[in-house]
Amino acid sequence: MVSARSRLVAGYVRVRRMNRLYVTAEGARDHLEERTLRPQPYGPPRRLRADVTVSVERSQGWPVYRLAPKGRAPRGCLVYAHGGGWVNEIVSQHWRLAAQVAAEVGTTVVLPIYPLVPYGTAGEVVRRVAELVLAGRAEHGAACLAGDSAGGQIALSTAVFLRDRHQVALPRTVLISPALDLTFANPDIDAVQPSDPWLGREGGRVFAEHWRGDLPITDPRVSPLSADLRGLGPVTLFCGTRDILNPDARVLAGKATEAGVDLEFHEAPGLVHVYPLTPTPEGRAARTVIVDRLRTALTPA
Repeated sequence: MVSARSRLVAGYVRVRRMNRLYVTAEGARDHLEERTLRPQPYGPPRRLRADVTVSVERSQGWPVYRLAPKGRAPRGCLVYAHGGGWVNEIVSQHWRLAAQVAAEVGTTVVLPIYPLVPYGTAGEVVRRVAELVLAGRAEHGAACLAGDSAGGQIALSTAVFLRDRHQVALPRTVLISPALDLTFANPDIDAVQPSDPWLGREGGRVFAEHWRGDLPITDPRVSPLSADLRGLGPVTLFCGTRDILNPDARVLAGKATEAGVDLEFHEAPGLVHVYPLTPTPEGRAARTVIVDRLRTALTPA
């Protein structure tokens, strides 16, 4: 049963018309123009957990933040790619999840502020995020990947890139409502769209067309669902059923089973896009699972 808090979240999203930049191509183009003219701030909230330290450095032109547990040596690291449709900046919910993971897993969380469309492209961003993962492995001994929505696409595409280009299989990749096929061609999306208060196919295609750059839309760096999944490390996947990305999440789960990948699918009936980031009982439960899986993955045997 869906909690009252989750019903309130869905109602809030609908009343605020948060889907207006996704449901039509025109709305997406207007939003892209606005974000290009007036970029959003990306810094962390002034108040995060007291048991976490925050630092930032510039890496090849990107601000890269690090959150670490205060007063103790971190175990491993997590590289987190934030969501936002490849057009919106990191927000407080991302920062709070990163701080929770840093404190409760006892790890360093690396948060890259990657370039957004129309300037950022999938090929550049996936390559650079892969470099951050490799640097994290070299420094901390182990590294995991995670991301939500557009960041989930980046995370899975990066995991595939690391396997193919560097022969690296990660100990855990966490995907929160990931965008998996940027053609948005799955016919089952039509049945989900009326109940999704947040996302839409037509606007998603506008942002995806910019994001792919000079790559084909089916390139795994753009649409990781098109990749051969064999040889990937364990994956934890979250997706609600009131989310047009859910049909592709189901396809991913099926492909992973066929490929012999250890994929744990948390499908949440009646819940909206990126529900693990919401201030709800279901969100808290999902975050507990995320912390547990990362702690296990990053704890030395």
